[in-house]
Amino acid sequence: MRNRSITAALLLAALATGSVAQAQSPKDQFNAENKRIATRYAEDKKLCADEQDSGQRMQCLRDAKAEFDKSTALAKAQYKASPAKPGDCRDCGKVTQVVTGEKAGEGSALGMIAGGVAGALLGNQVGSGHGRQLATVAGAAGGAYAGKKVEEKAKATKQWTVHVQYDDGRQASFTFDHDPQMMSGDRVQNSNGSIIRR
Repeated sequence: MRNRSITAALLLAALATGSVAQAQSPKDQFNAENKRIATRYAEDKKLCADEQDSGQRMQCLRDAKAEFDKSTALAKAQYKASPAKPGDCRDCGKVTQVVTGEKAGEGSALGMIAGGVAGALLGNQVGSGHGRQLATVAGAAGGAYAGKKVEEKAKATKQWTVHVQYDDGRQASFTFDHDPQMMSGDRVQNSNGSIIRR
């Protein structure tokens, strides 16, 4: 019983001082520690089985379980609190592509009206009688549509879309209305809802 307490104390001290090999990743350290704790628990249960008195055997098993739970909780807390390696950046990645395109402008009522009037005037020049009226209506409708499209094209602006592959595998795209001065291969990180070069 005393040997088990000493062993558990040494195990807790090793966990507290972080004497696990530094070359391992935090996850590997956590898994190795859990394996050691499980092995110790199995050995403690064997020791408890040697107890002749059933009351002492049950108390021994309870103590072993309590030590196991305590060690496991400590290992989990240490794993969650393990600091990131220097240079690790959760929101960092690499530019995979920069696409330059055009953002369509928005047409207004002015473009539709101007186009409609021009189309009606041209339609009024075609045919006579009811044909002229139909041509005027068709010209107004077509002119309104054309006027809207012409205005959208005139108000179009250039935009840049930067595609990013994050270090953890995520992908994202960011749109700029000015040249972001980035190219494929550049290292970037998130900043205020956008990205900046690193």
